[in-house]
Amino acid sequence: MQRELFDTEHDLFRESVAEFLEREVTPFHSEWEKEGIVPREVWEKAGKVGILGLGVPEEYGGSGTNDYRFNAVVGEEICRAHASGLGFTLQNDVMAPYMVALTTEEQKQRWLPGFCSGELITAIAMTEPGAGSDLQGIQTTAVRDGDDYIVNGQKTFITNGINSDLVIVVVRTSEEGGAHGTSLIAVERGMPGFERGRNLEKIGLKAQDTAELFFSDVRVPAANLIGEENQGFIHLMNNLPQERLSIAVAAVAGAEFVLQATIAYCKERTAFGRPISKFQNTRFVLAELSTEVDIARTYVDRAIALHNRGELSIEDAAKAKWWTTELANKVMDRCLQLHGGYGYMMEYPVAKAWQDARIQSIFGGTSEIMKEIVGRSLGL
Repeated sequence: MQRELFDTEHDLFRESVAEFLEREVTPFHSEWEKEGIVPREVWEKAGKVGILGLGVPEEYGGSGTNDYRFNAVVGEEICRAHASGLGFTLQNDVMAPYMVALTTEEQKQRWLPGFCSGELITAIAMTEPGAGSDLQGIQTTAVRDGDDYIVNGQKTFITNGINSDLVIVVVRTSEEGGAHGTSLIAVERGMPGFERGRNLEKIGLKAQDTAELFFSDVRVPAANLIGEENQGFIHLMNNLPQERLSIAVAAVAGAEFVLQATIAYCKERTAFGRPISKFQNTRFVLAELSTEVDIARTYVDRAIALHNRGELSIEDAAKAKWWTTELANKVMDRCLQLHGGYGYMMEYPVAKAWQDARIQSIFGGTSEIMKEIVGRSLGL
């Protein structure tokens, strides 16, 4: 189905992003997967061509426009290039809203120029060994001590965990914690007591640095509080819809590109003297997947348009997130099956896509949590 979401300026931006990825990322990504991390220089190169800092005002070095369609272009092209190690969408889609809407002028001056240039890599630390989707179970604490907070605790599964220079850490700042006692504090590289654990070995996303973080009596200036004290849970809830939309954008884009590649493969691959695309089972499977991906694309494009107008609800973002990520896993699995034994070989893109897609129904809130959000909205 023809898309009607983008204008000419988005198409030109897409060409620029695609050219950057082809030149600076694709030739090296397999090596980064072996190393388990993307070099910092790539971030700075991305900053120079305007891929970072989307939604950040121009006076701080950003794009100056708050049009999420540009974010979607970056996410889609990263999927098209199979560049799953890049943490650019985390910086643009997840971190930027916190860094722009919740920071003081002093914080903006201190952090945003580097954020946009790629010199300052960021991360957000929510998940703990004992608290994943249940953010009210956070145990990491920040105790006020004069002009500082003393932070203690542990985080895990943190994207950009090794490369990050600034980490927004979700902490308890009152005894009750939860919705009325959680805050966001920016912990910076080099602060005594802030240590990074191992770069975690994962099923997929091999080039993406995902780490454990440890905080032992880390003294953080109160000037690094993001937003209001004890309002962190509300800040998180306000920003999670965009994060979940970002995951949905990637899920649909990844499904589309693997489906296209599989259709091409089925036209070329022969069995019993004819292309496997001529078998009814193949045609039916591809017809089903094509239809479902088109429907998912239509919903996500509508969600992007609503989000641009400030009208995307928490429930609609949850619907987009769980449906598209479950669909992406289905598409990857069915497409791998159509490749036969070759689908299990890492030299074929479908194998890597299958590995990378599996996490999407887990991070950003599991499918089960998304359904719980939707269910509650129905008065159940």
